[in-house]
Amino acid sequence: MTFFDAALLFLSGFVSGAVNAVAGGGTFVTFGAMSLVGVPPIVANATSSVTQFPGYITSTLAYLDDIRHFWRQALLLCVISAFGALAGSLILLALSNPSFRALVPWLLIAATALFAAGPWLKPVPKPGAEAKVGSFAGSLAQFATSVYGGFFGAGMGVMMLATLGLTQAGDYHRLNALKNMLAVVIAAIAILVFVSGGVVAWPQAIVMIPGGALGGYAGVWMAKRVPQGIVRGFVVAVGLFLAFYYFTKG
Repeated sequence: MTFFDAALLFLSGFVSGAVNAVAGGGTFVTFGAMSLVGVPPIVANATSSVTQFPGYITSTLAYLDDIRHFWRQALLLCVISAFGALAGSLILLALSNPSFRALVPWLLIAATALFAAGPWLKPVPKPGAEAKVGSFAGSLAQFATSVYGGFFGAGMGVMMLATLGLTQAGDYHRLNALKNMLAVVIAAIAILVFVSGGVVAWPQAIVMIPGGALGGYAGVWMAKRVPQGIVRGFVVAVGLFLAFYYFTKG
């Protein structure tokens, strides 16, 4: 890893943390930076999961007061999420880098489209409703989302918030709190599988994690001054650039 590579990765971690704080989609940035410095796609995907994990933890802690009201009822979805993430991450490890590389541009296009549609996929607020979990439809949707999250995390948060809005009760903040809680479970299981499979690039991760922490702090400042639409447009542009990059490279 050259000095230029390290600087690029640190900057990508910073931008990723800031983007996640404002609009989400930081995975596109870290995955893209590692791709540009020559990290194989499976390793880049797995390492992105590691670098994004601290952000999932802090987002969940921010909703701790809401989570206290429904965490017992959400345990079933946590278990389902763990099994889904396990399946998705094991499927990823079963693929070769060339096989996964062939899928990456299509996954990026799908994730970018999902992210771009995020504002229209937000659940309709249901003030006063308690979060209701455990329905068959909700369990099935969460399992599918968890498989995707374990396999390729970009766009997972938008997808999960959309499916929870369709299958669970509760206002937007309750659903977002539930989403963050489940994202921690999915990411933790995926990271355990990736670490045991030896596909995490630790030097790159160690460079990006401090950048992500600083970016998350700076993102609070950005959120007050930069319109979310601009940040969302930046993330969509990154996603499309990466898809084009993998299409032409493949």
